[in-house]
Amino acid sequence: MVNEAPRQHHNVTLVVLALACTAFAIQQTMVIPALPVLQRELHTTTTWATWVLTVFLLVSCVATPILGKLGDQYGKERLLAIALLVFLLGCIGCALAWNVASLIVFRAVAGIGGGVFPLAFAIIRDEFPRDRVGVGIGLISATYGVGGGVGIVMAGLIADNLSWRWLFVTGSILTALALVLVHRFVPESPIKTPSRVDYPGAVLLSIALIALLVGLSEGASWGWSSARVLGLFAASIVVFALWASVERRMREPMVDMRMLMHKPVLFTNITALVAGFAMFGTFVLIPNFVEMPHGLPASAAHLVHYGFDASTTRAGLYLLPGSVVLLFSGPLAGRIGLRTGFKWPLAVGLVFVAGAAGALVVFHTRSWQIWAGQAVLGVGIGFAFASMTTLIAENVRPAEMGVATGMNTVVRSVGGVIGAQVGAALLTTYTIPGSHGLPALRGFQISFAIAAGAALAGALLACFVPEPSRRERELLAARAD
Repeated sequence: MVNEAPRQHHNVTLVVLALACTAFAIQQTMVIPALPVLQRELHTTTTWATWVLTVFLLVSCVATPILGKLGDQYGKERLLAIALLVFLLGCIGCALAWNVASLIVFRAVAGIGGGVFPLAFAIIRDEFPRDRVGVGIGLISATYGVGGGVGIVMAGLIADNLSWRWLFVTGSILTALALVLVHRFVPESPIKTPSRVDYPGAVLLSIALIALLVGLSEGASWGWSSARVLGLFAASIVVFALWASVERRMREPMVDMRMLMHKPVLFTNITALVAGFAMFGTFVLIPNFVEMPHGLPASAAHLVHYGFDASTTRAGLYLLPGSVVLLFSGPLAGRIGLRTGFKWPLAVGLVFVAGAAGALVVFHTRSWQIWAGQAVLGVGIGFAFASMTTLIAENVRPAEMGVATGMNTVVRSVGGVIGAQVGAALLTTYTIPGSHGLPALRGFQISFAIAAGAALAGALLACFVPEPSRRERELLAARAD
């Protein structure tokens, strides 16, 4: 069907989509430096304060593929506006929260906004000239890291100088602006796939993801061999198997299993799992590393012989070089991929991630070494994330773009949760003698080394991602038309 309405210029669309995705990415990480403040101000425990972050991740992972599929069916701009509206309501609720329970509930509501990324990718695929798709996807992918880094810096400034409620007031302002601009400037896609909503598939996928992510998130506190954690992992495996079986039998499934098992998509998603693990195994630990021994009593601080005694605000600034570089490396990967094929920027990006993580094992005694490492990491993440999404876009029909990129985002997030938990477990295992549990330098070094090894494994795997031939690209384009 041809839409006769005038189309907005794709560069304007790109700027608006980048703002929407940045608003979500900022809120995703903003609470991390502020968790101790939330625990103190809301008079709660560490476990409940951590759920302010965990519940957002859970709901985001569940909502991402579902909203991507609904966008494919009912209109991507419409679903993007709905996701931003719900996200805005969640941010406003968080700013007005009266206790930790209400804050967790409103963070769960805000997590529904996770669908902005697959919807933005799908809009770019539909609206952009074919030779600009890779660059556009690269820029949107970069906002994931840029927004995350900016969110941590802003959170440090707010936590050190203002009330924690301003964390969510700021998010509300950015999201409201993005919502208005999306409604005004982003055109509705002419590519839709009218079909019935696959409620059984959506429910089963939600249960499987929740069981997996709760088990991963609470493994350290509940015990990895505890009945609760093992039961959650077992339930997740069983429900995932049941979901796959149900989807194969559905005439109009939420996720086409043949699409997921298509070799380029399958290999790219496996690489995304590894990339998420390696990135979070490095990125998340840097603030903890540079803050040591800030805030510790003198009796404990003299035992710590590493770190830079950084405040929360200064710790966020150590991440800025990577965030700035990300803004350029994502689009650059799109340009390179047009000439070489996108599996090569993906492989090179993961080599950069491995180099950054590996260098931190040895070089971590000077501030410039951390900044340089973060800049290299930013190049690698920008290349990897942009290339993964474009590889998915090249190998699925336009009608599957939302759900396909949504599943890729979920897989990457699961890898990130695993990486963060492995890092946390190592810091708990390797402690300074006589310090009552303070992490030793050895724990950080082993975490960085594991992240480097995982990234190298991902780079090798990326070399084997099948790319579509010229004839296959022409067939996909013809089916789109």
